[in-house]
Amino acid sequence: MKWIGSRISYVDQEHKTTFVIIPENPGIVKSLIGAWFCMWVVIGGTLIWAWTYYPMKRELHLVMIIFMVFWFYYFLRVGRSFFWLMFGKEMLKIDKISLTIKNSIKGYGKAKEFYLENISKVRVVVPKSNSLQAAWENSPWIRGGERLEFDYMGKTISFGRKLDEKESKLLFQVITKRLEDHLKKKKH
Repeated sequence: MKWIGSRISYVDQEHKTTFVIIPENPGIVKSLIGAWFCMWVVIGGTLIWAWTYYPMKRELHLVMIIFMVFWFYYFLRVGRSFFWLMFGKEMLKIDKISLTIKNSIKGYGKAKEFYLENISKVRVVVPKSNSLQAAWENSPWIRGGERLEFDYMGKTISFGRKLDEKESKLLFQVITKRLEDHLKKKKH
């Protein structure tokens, strides 16, 4: 196993190369997001309990429904970010046929396969360090902006969440080399 930075590992085998990208490990941020998520669950539980226990007028029911929709949206957003930080990883596999990308949380996630012949224009995308996009993507409650992308049959496919510029460029070099190698082998 070889490493690119502290978050990306890869293994070269005869017919395939596999990459694993793990999320950042900001310990205090995990604790804060975990506490926020737990508080959000308690708030939702309290609202559901109040809904079933206390008689309410129709207007209050409407307000509760609107608030519960708001609550549920942030429950999903914060929950996904928290579980991504705790148990998530991006897995890539390049073989002689395809590039497969899977965003996995505890092994769950759907792998998407992209045939090598249809992949074009692999590139690194790093926002300017002082831009609003960089600040947004680096915030802890966001799972992250992808730093590498390629064109695939009219769509742009992105991967490499929250990689810094150095890691992105090194990963780009390794991936493009492996893609070229597999395409050359396929032609022969």
